[in-house]
Amino acid sequence: MTMATGTATAGPAVTAASALARTYRELVGSCEALNVRIASAAPAARLDGAQLDGVRLVRSQEALDAFIDAEAARIRERHGHEPRRDVAASRALHDYLWSVSLLMSGPWYLERRVPRVAPQDVRIDVAAAAFEIVPGSGFACLPDDPAAGTPGVRVVAHEEALRAELRAAVADHAGPLLAAVGPHARRRSRALWGMAADDLVSGIWYLGRMLDQEDRAIRAATELLPTAVPPFPGGADFRRLAGRDGRRHPTRTRLGCCMYYTLDAARACSTCPRTCDAERLRRLEEGG
Repeated sequence: MTMATGTATAGPAVTAASALARTYRELVGSCEALNVRIASAAPAARLDGAQLDGVRLVRSQEALDAFIDAEAARIRERHGHEPRRDVAASRALHDYLWSVSLLMSGPWYLERRVPRVAPQDVRIDVAAAAFEIVPGSGFACLPDDPAAGTPGVRVVAHEEALRAELRAAVADHAGPLLAAVGPHARRRSRALWGMAADDLVSGIWYLGRMLDQEDRAIRAATELLPTAVPPFPGGADFRRLAGRDGRRHPTRTRLGCCMYYTLDAARACSTCPRTCDAERLRRLEEGG
């Protein structure tokens, strides 16, 4: 039997990137709808021929066309009709915003850490509508975070400063993409930023539901966007609908349209301005 020498063997050093990778794995494991793979954080990681990244998406018309064309093909396959070009562009944009915003808001919700997701760190398999994230080299956190002092980790003073970091991180990432996709989606700035706000809020709400923490997630999203905070044109704006059994069900009305009603006219989203409160309650009470 070999005896210990009294000196423990050091494990691999915890870096900001490795900490983010661990959080992303937890996030993806909790969110069935988040179709994301965690990629190597090594600088040598390269795109393969089936992928494009966030940089190419906003700089290359060919890449943007491929992004929209792939969404149009999925709509034809799933819904049996040819979508308008602006509908395919809006649906593809919605999927990107929801997924990438959750990659920033998820670590904030789970661990009070806000990563800055660079466009080059998001890879997109356009054919599969799947994403890959390369964990970045840093994040913002609060003073009592165990990671404070780790290279690449920036400490902010308090919770509201951290919320401001999250709003800025999402806005900085989304801005160039909205400018690139906007003409194809036939939407102006306010409508585009309304979609960005909706997808930021709905991702947090979804994560809370998946963790059986809906009320906590609603509070968090409301504190993040209590009202319009530029460039976001409105707040989370949750409200409650009273059911027949006395339960009060949370809902909100989207600021921008995700265009799903054009794919299934009989079933617009539950948060769509087109969906009345009576229909929302019917779905909630039926579990739909």
